[in-house]
Amino acid sequence: MTRVDFYHLQKAPLEQVLPKLCEKAYATGKHIKILLGNDERVEFVNSLLWTYAEDSFLPHGSKKDGFIENQPIFISADENNANNAQLLILADGAMPSLEILSQYDRILNIFDGNDEIALSNARTYWKKIKSITEDLHYWQQNEKGSFEQKV
Repeated sequence: MTRVDFYHLQKAPLEQVLPKLCEKAYATGKHIKILLGNDERVEFVNSLLWTYAEDSFLPHGSKKDGFIENQPIFISADENNANNAQLLILADGAMPSLEILSQYDRILNIFDGNDEIALSNARTYWKKIKSITEDLHYWQQNEKGSFEQKV
């Protein structure tokens, strides 16, 4: 059964949270797919993961970089699991079909809780996902920007 974690951003933006979640996910040794809601953000996130910290290294790429099937972290707005990832990170409003979700062992859905549309979409998506799995977890940022699991 696929585990799904929702990450409700309130204090730190995606640009601060995504690299940290990617580091933790990459440490598991699994291939990762970052699915974004639109093509315009793909190269922004690709660049972000190269530049977010001077002392870090996350091997990743997008379609433009080539070697898609060999990318440990592949960034795309296309739902195709081209790098045979086991872990899927959703951001910027990406909401793939439930059939797509079943291809992955774990899914991290990151959404901006300060954006009413993103919040409403996340609630709707939660209800859809709940119809296919009970292994659903909700994390919300506290005042310090750390995540706390909510029940």
